[in-house]
Amino acid sequence: MGEFLFEKLEIYKISIELSNRTWEMVNLWDKFAKDTLGKQLVRSADSICLNICEGYGRYNYKDKKLFYFYSRGSLYETHAGMTMALKRGLISQQEFERHIGFIQKLAIKLNAFINSVGRN
Repeated sequence: MGEFLFEKLEIYKISIELSNRTWEMVNLWDKFAKDTLGKQLVRSADSICLNICEGYGRYNYKDKKLFYFYSRGSLYETHAGMTMALKRGLISQQEFERHIGFIQKLAIKLNAFINSVGRN
């Protein structure tokens, strides 16, 4: 099967990277941390990418935007989860800053992408 067009989007590529890094990070946590914050954090990080893809597959630009807004909500949820992980001593300050860097970069690009939908 060939490449889908959404796979060329920079927001897709960054969101996949964030999702995979989040998975790898949480996978190292103990069972309690994984069962509580960990699963929710992985789900929110995965949801960013998945909603970008679902929105891209929609025909109507209003439907597309709705899923991109869901993606942005999941991005903010991921940010909050990373903050909780830092405060609970599950990740280091350096690890937090690395993840937040991805989140901030994606937030800027995702907002620009959302604003561009429907203009064409």
